[in-house]
Amino acid sequence: MLLVLSPVAAAARDTVTLCYEAQDVKPWRTEKGGGLNFALLKMVEQRLDIQFDFQSIPWKRCLAQLKANAVDGAFAVSYKADRRELGEYPGGQEVDATKRMHTDTYVVLRRKGSQVAWDGKQFSHLDGAIGFQLGYSVGDVLRAQNLEVDEGSQRADELARKLIAGRLAAAALGGSDAAGLMRGPLGAQLEQLPIPIIEKPYFLILSHALVASKPQLAARIWSEVEQARNSPAYRKLAEAQGVHH
Repeated sequence: MLLVLSPVAAAARDTVTLCYEAQDVKPWRTEKGGGLNFALLKMVEQRLDIQFDFQSIPWKRCLAQLKANAVDGAFAVSYKADRRELGEYPGGQEVDATKRMHTDTYVVLRRKGSQVAWDGKQFSHLDGAIGFQLGYSVGDVLRAQNLEVDEGSQRADELARKLIAGRLAAAALGGSDAAGLMRGPLGAQLEQLPIPIIEKPYFLILSHALVASKPQLAARIWSEVEQARNSPAYRKLAEAQGVHH
């Protein structure tokens, strides 16, 4: 009797489950799967003939799922030493920034007319807490300066409203979030300070389980992230949005 290999089985592709934050962070991503991060990862899918299963969930839960190996990866994640227990960054012990998804900044917003200032090293005229979004890495930078912080907001617009209402002295936001707020209906009541708090790369980090069980696939994914990010097609998309890549 002849054994016939099923075409479906022969064409089976690796499926890699990735979680991301359940809110819009333009131009990088939207909750519904738009933006530059998705454009980049779809290029990686095509180059490797794999399938990404994208899951939109709150950020702290996404990172907890990654730590539990309940998902294969999470994006876009900046580097923090304690996040190594959650998953693997490209490059192993020496994180390889050439395999980043993108670069972004954290900036300071204040109420219009406020005297709060940031000179690149320290704040002045700070008369209350600085707010940032729950689980965001900029909190470590602020706490290192022994500043009063408020981590009680999930969304950038929540932070902006607390700031406008006088419940915060300032807010630390991702550069793309801040740009969106300044263009929106709340922008007239806000000011963005010119010097960023920090600029950092953001990565696709993969679960410990995936890297241990399929190390070659993990290496290929990270390599293709770099290749796709540097491709003319992606560069054109990024330049149209006026952003670093």
